[in-house]
Amino acid sequence: MSRQSSGLIGNWAEARRRQQQTQVIQQREAERRRRAWDRDVARGEREQQAAYRQHREAEARRRTEGIEAEVAALRDLLVTGCRATAFRMASLVRSEVLEAFRPGALAQPVATPRIEQFLEQSSGMALGSYRRVQAEREAHAQFTRASQKAQAAEARRRQQLADHRQQYDRWAAEQLVGIRAHNRGLNELAGKLRAGEADAVVEYFSAALYASTAWPEELPRQVSAAYDQAARQLVLDWELPRYGVVPEAKSVRYLPSIDQDKETARPAAQRRALYRDLLAQCLLLVVRELYAADEFGALDSVVVNGFVDDHDPATGREAQIILAMVSAAHSAFTGLRLEQVSAVDCLVSGLGGQLSARPDQLTAVRPGRRPDEVGGGVVSHGGHAGDADDEPDLFAMDPIDFENLVAELFRAMGMEAVTTQRSGDGGVDVEALDPAPIRGGRIVVQVKRYRNTVPPTAVRDLYGTVQDKGANKGVLVTTASFGPGSYTFANGKPLELVPGADLVELLHQYGLRGRLGGGTPAPAAPARRAAGTAPEPESPADHNVLGMSWSGSVALDVCALVCEGGRVLSEDHFVFYNNPRSPDGSVRSRAHARPDKAALEVSFDALPERADRLVLVAAIDPEVDPRADLAGFTDAHIRLLSAGGEELGRLEVSDGRAGETALVLGSFRRRANGDWDFVIGGKGYRGGLEDLLGEYGVEVA
Repeated sequence: MSRQSSGLIGNWAEARRRQQQTQVIQQREAERRRRAWDRDVARGEREQQAAYRQHREAEARRRTEGIEAEVAALRDLLVTGCRATAFRMASLVRSEVLEAFRPGALAQPVATPRIEQFLEQSSGMALGSYRRVQAEREAHAQFTRASQKAQAAEARRRQQLADHRQQYDRWAAEQLVGIRAHNRGLNELAGKLRAGEADAVVEYFSAALYASTAWPEELPRQVSAAYDQAARQLVLDWELPRYGVVPEAKSVRYLPSIDQDKETARPAAQRRALYRDLLAQCLLLVVRELYAADEFGALDSVVVNGFVDDHDPATGREAQIILAMVSAAHSAFTGLRLEQVSAVDCLVSGLGGQLSARPDQLTAVRPGRRPDEVGGGVVSHGGHAGDADDEPDLFAMDPIDFENLVAELFRAMGMEAVTTQRSGDGGVDVEALDPAPIRGGRIVVQVKRYRNTVPPTAVRDLYGTVQDKGANKGVLVTTASFGPGSYTFANGKPLELVPGADLVELLHQYGLRGRLGGGTPAPAAPARRAAGTAPEPESPADHNVLGMSWSGSVALDVCALVCEGGRVLSEDHFVFYNNPRSPDGSVRSRAHARPDKAALEVSFDALPERADRLVLVAAIDPEVDPRADLAGFTDAHIRLLSAGGEELGRLEVSDGRAGETALVLGSFRRRANGDWDFVIGGKGYRGGLEDLLGEYGVEVA
């Protein structure tokens, strides 16, 4: 008969057995979890591998679709081009409807205070009758002061509104003069086209081709043209795309075994056939564009020589190699339905043209009549930068072409850029998008094809457009130059001014073409100086140096105005960082030497005869610290030095005051005997250099 052990050893054995059972259970559970984890990892790896493979296969399909889309665009060039709107003279007409006057906040009158407001504030504090009377008197006094302040503010608002309106009216009048002159020029051009004048015909049709919307941006559009007036025939050379425009690959496939993409090459015969078809389409589209633009009946026939710029296989030298040619009469061409033709058959059989059998190997065909064989002037558009005489004159360029050129420049600089519509553009000619993550953003561009200095009102208008459009920056591009007033207004604002000489330099830098008139650059404004430096041109021997010193760390711009009475002689007689010398060189900026912090150079005897004073001013440099004021401008003086650096004397000037950002230091005044005496200044301005210059006739805003 068995019995259950109840002794100490028995209890220990039972506990030990249960512990062993628990460990076995735990081991089995851990093994189960490990197997489950392994299954999950394996599943995740398989899913990850599958996802990676799907991603690579999708990328390969997208590349293949991109190649197929490129080929489809080349095959459909003629069909797509025939849908484009034909070039018309009316597209060049400028609307006389200008942007409306926008006074902004100036349109809102200053609120007039009400006595009740002040009485209500005082009623809660008045306990006794005496105190109530005192409180009411104080309320009336406060009301009177507030009313006077409001009246003064309203008077300033009305004056500013009147000034703003006057500036707008001047701008509108100038715009209308330019618009009407442009439209009159178009009417004159239309008359010349009807009369078949060679120069007008060549200019019109070559420009129509160059500005056509039928051509993709990636295809070239260099053209040279001449017109035979007697035969009413336009003869031109047109640049064709190179063989590389046809993709070498036919498709892309992902190979998971080696984790690489494999391109399937397009058969050479297929690629050559695509290229020949593209060349034929290009010539047919050129002829179509010309006849579609002929609203004046100037063309009876057209000769087009299609060429590529490449190395001649026979000589190895750069040459224009003719790969296709067609001579098409208007009567024969008008009966064609280009959307349904085979381009090669139409060009060769239908119109009797020529097409290279091996254009991929630059096998040339016999050219037709060339523009330089016609006689008269040959007009060219597009192409590569060469001699200045071969480049388009920016002054003579059509305004639309000029805007397109500026947009092309921004695209060449890595931005997205488009020209705006001719009407309703809100003062914007080109819109650009800079993809740079910090300094980039939306840019509005205005284009001014001027010969004279751009007025500051144009810069002010651009700033208003930047604010109205919510853009990051405004750029004003011109063929002319800017005056000191423009640079002063733009200083510290998100504006960039590009004068003519800088524009030409940028065009050449990015592979584009353009010149100013005969090739002589327009005067360019110097770049903003670095702190403590200034241009130092050759100086006359009989000059003096004015060395400016002051205590404190405030950064200042020291400037000079050559004046007659209280008015500057001209904007060019305002000498500052962007205009380092007066027109005659009698006043110049120069590098300073210790202990001076700024310096000017003056040849008093060379100052203009009608100038009777030289005004010296200082202003906070907003690029260093836009929040600074002249409280730190103390212990200031001017050292009068000889040309050799000998100190001839010291001129004391007034200290600056808190809240002011510009100060008249003093002025040298011409006496009846011809001597110059220094008169201390001291008048400060809270509105900075802009307010100060306004009193001396320099137009900033």
